[in-house]
Amino acid sequence: MITHLLTRIDLSMHSLSKGQKRIALYIEEHYDKAAFMTASKLGETVGVSESTVVRFATELGYDGYPKLQKAMQEMIRDKLTSVQRIEVTSSRIGNDDVLNSVLNQDIDKIRRTIEETSHEDFERAVDKICNADRIYIFGVRSTAAIASFLGYYFELIFDNVRVIDSTSHTTTYERIFRMTDKDVMIGISFPRYSTMAVDAMNYARSQGAHAIAITDSMVSPLVKSADSVLIARSDMASIVDSLVAPLSLINALIVATVLKKKDEVSENFRRLETVWNREGVYASGEKNEEETTEAGKKNGK
Repeated sequence: MITHLLTRIDLSMHSLSKGQKRIALYIEEHYDKAAFMTASKLGETVGVSESTVVRFATELGYDGYPKLQKAMQEMIRDKLTSVQRIEVTSSRIGNDDVLNSVLNQDIDKIRRTIEETSHEDFERAVDKICNADRIYIFGVRSTAAIASFLGYYFELIFDNVRVIDSTSHTTTYERIFRMTDKDVMIGISFPRYSTMAVDAMNYARSQGAHAIAITDSMVSPLVKSADSVLIARSDMASIVDSLVAPLSLINALIVATVLKKKDEVSENFRRLETVWNREGVYASGEKNEEETTEAGKKNGK
């Protein structure tokens, strides 16, 4: 996407008007700032009208300014430092209500995930997971949490799950070197993308395993080695990336596998419930209420 946008600008430069060339040069030099400007703000910054900005987007072959803006945002997703992310967020939210702003952005991410995720890839991924000899789940740094979440539930459903959350090449390859074409690798990574996640997916592909990428867009480096691609939008929210949509997608993956193996999973959970009840794993609401009442009596209340 980076090369694509800049190439479009380069190829179109000779046909651009004077005002459009000013926009093009500004984007080439400051796309990290331009990516989060409205058409009006970009025009004001460059010194042209909003309509000139819109025509510029059309001239480059984009279906309106929002498409051009999306292309610019894709350019910077894995390029901004943590400090730059904070500055961009400050510019985007400004004095707005942070809670409402972030929650509304997350709602939009889930909506876009519904629109962009391939149902065909999703169903294929579920089928491969349910029939795999071993299921490897790779997620490091910020994605380690959702990889662990997926691993927790998959370990209740299957007995062949391995979660890898190390950025060490040595440790990772020691965990996955037995991988075969009967296994599945689920690689989870979002900007800034983990090089180890890319390497792990490449290794899985080389071993013939079915590689499933859970990532943010088709320009993610995980896609190249993936047999199934599950897109979950994870746009920038300050220093952190929102993982709401990825977690929702993972919830759907868990539910789909449970339904596909309903009888077996039901038996597993019946046995687990027996153990949980015997060991008192979960607190009882009724018990807590009784204890509270008894404590109140002792205190004369």
